[in-house]
Amino acid sequence: MSNARLARPSHSGDRQGIAVTRIAARWVLALLLVAAGLSHLTWGRRGYRITVPDWATRLLRTDKDMIVVASGAVEVMLGVALVALPRDRPRVGGIVAAFFVAVLPGNVHQWRTGRSAPLLRTDGARFIRLFLQIPLIAWALWCTRLDASDE
Repeated sequence: MSNARLARPSHSGDRQGIAVTRIAARWVLALLLVAAGLSHLTWGRRGYRITVPDWATRLLRTDKDMIVVASGAVEVMLGVALVALPRDRPRVGGIVAAFFVAVLPGNVHQWRTGRSAPLLRTDGARFIRLFLQIPLIAWALWCTRLDASDE
């Protein structure tokens, strides 16, 4: 019986590596969210107003600047939550993914209107940015999943 146990490959090292990779990915995503949020609140604030569709101001009954400020504040809070709320990690990941879905109309609007914004000065960059949402959503969900060691 002890020989049977020895014959089975151990996957604990693989699981540990994946867990470490998830932690690193979570921290990188958190840093990106905080940096993006701070740029919405400071140096990029004016440029980000371009990405806000007119219908959003009517729907939310506010102006473009308030939407940019609010989204920046949310990005900062989500970035902090990714690392500060370990027990709520899957829930926070779902909220981050939902946020990435929620801002997609702004990315579509920017691409369709051809307006430049911080770091998106060409049509090609704006088009690529649209498709970046899919890996961002997957990243948020993957890096916040619970591992077998968490259960």
